[in-house]
Amino acid sequence: MSGFREAVINLAAIRSNMAHLRALVGTPHAMAVVKANAYGHGAVPVARAALAGGADWLGVADIDEALQLRDAGIDAPILAWLHDPDADFSAAIDDDITLGLSSARQLQRAADAAAELGQTASVHLKLDTGLSRNGVHENDWAEVFALAAALEQVGLLRVDGVMSHLSNTSATDDQQALECFERGVALVRAAGLAPTLVHLASSAAALRLPAARFSMVRLGITLYGLSPFDDASSADLGLVPAMTLRGRVAQVRRVAAGAGVSYDYLWRAPEDSTLVLVPLGYADGIPRQASGSALVQIHGATYPLVGRVAMDQFVVNLGADNPGVAVGDTVVLFGDPATGAPSATDWADAAGTINYEIVTRIGHRVPRLHIHG
Repeated sequence: MSGFREAVINLAAIRSNMAHLRALVGTPHAMAVVKANAYGHGAVPVARAALAGGADWLGVADIDEALQLRDAGIDAPILAWLHDPDADFSAAIDDDITLGLSSARQLQRAADAAAELGQTASVHLKLDTGLSRNGVHENDWAEVFALAAALEQVGLLRVDGVMSHLSNTSATDDQQALECFERGVALVRAAGLAPTLVHLASSAAALRLPAARFSMVRLGITLYGLSPFDDASSADLGLVPAMTLRGRVAQVRRVAAGAGVSYDYLWRAPEDSTLVLVPLGYADGIPRQASGSALVQIHGATYPLVGRVAMDQFVVNLGADNPGVAVGDTVVLFGDPATGAPSATDWADAAGTINYEIVTRIGHRVPRLHIHG
């Protein structure tokens, strides 16, 4: 390690995960979702690795994320689907970014921008099929689909896709959403539109609900080698976690029985103990909720985090005797459990959250080191 904290991103794992998922799912198209800086992994290098692994679309939340990819020279198809109410779609249209649109207002604004540019906007209609988030509500489908058809007729936009999202709440809920989506797709076609890209499934449904695959799936958490399920690990799914978060021992200290550790003295040493200081904290994305419950790996063995996670540091208990740990030694917070390290899911369990959040929240102070295997 060159510094005292870093996230190592294995791009070979990204490529192999995408290739594995693409073969498993079998849809004509597969989107690699690289929003939020590729779930904390680094959008540009991850996008390139995913494309090398067989993705033929990239997905982001907002236009700025899409423009970052274009600025890096990535020319693959990109879809952006979450927009400011007053978003100017001109830059996206001019850079050949496809817009996921959720309202008549957004359609009109995209058409107006296309008219000014003398171009045609590529759009995917996003339908609300039960999440009650962004997406056209079923009550508004007829109006929005008619407007889209009219704008397509005059050459201002082209409806290349239709999309929605599942809640993953239960088989019944997802089935109801699937049926709602199928109704929406049928009405889109009845309005005279002919989208070639129909996509509903993200990682969970892509793996376990074949009826939701349609012509494209959106692969997010599984691309990064993490499982979306409580009952299956990464290894069970044939995936390799891409991120290893690690730091270095900044201090080794011997304390007497009864010594308190960190704020609020949540933990006191039950016996004379050896403690090590690790310079990562909640400013770096380490969840404060994992105080006293997470594990780390040092020299191939795991040890408990004790006391309160602070803004910049936390403490690990090595036990009654120091097993040879010294200042400068590497501490692995999480990585590939095949190496014996805790996983991002282990940290999520310790913090009462999900593995998506653990990797995505890793802060900007933590350098990303991208390796190729």
